[in-house]
Amino acid sequence: MIGLLRLVAALCCGAALSQFPAFSDQYVQRLGGRVDALQQVAADFDASARDAGLTRAEALADLSGSAFRKAHQSDMRRVFRRLDNARADLTMLRIAGPLERMLLPHRLRDAETLRNTWQDFRPALPITAAGLTCAAIGFLFGWLLLSVVSLALRRSPEPLGWR
Repeated sequence: MIGLLRLVAALCCGAALSQFPAFSDQYVQRLGGRVDALQQVAADFDASARDAGLTRAEALADLSGSAFRKAHQSDMRRVFRRLDNARADLTMLRIAGPLERMLLPHRLRDAETLRNTWQDFRPALPITAAGLTCAAIGFLFGWLLLSVVSLALRRSPEPLGWR
C-alpha cells in the first residue's frame, strides 16, 4: 500500500514540476514586458525632470507640498524600486537556464507578474529535455517525501494501520 502511495505521490510531483520550465519561460516573457513598461514610465519622468532642469532625485524631492504630490512621489519611488528589482530579476532569469531557474525562486518575486502568469498558464507535456529532467526531479522528490512520511509513521508509537 505504501509503495503504491509513494508511486502516486512521485508521479504527481513529477508531473507538477515538469511544468516549471514552461511556466518560468512565460514568467520571464511577462517580466520583460513589465520592465519595458516601467522603463517607459521612468524615462517619461526623467525627461520631464530634465526639461525642468532637475535630476530625478531633485524632481522626486520637488513632489511635496500637497497630498496629491506626496502620493505621486510615493508612486514614482515605488515604480523606480520595482523597475530596479524587475531588471535585476530579469537579468538573472535570462542568464539561467530552465533547470537553473529552479534554484532561483526568489527571482520570481514580482507578485503581479507571477499571479498573471499563473492565471494564464496552461500545463503542457514535458517534451523538452528540461521538462523531462524537472519531471524526474519532481518524481524523486515525491518518492522521497512519501518515504520520509512513511518512515516517520512506522516509527510512531501509535499504530496507524499504514503498515
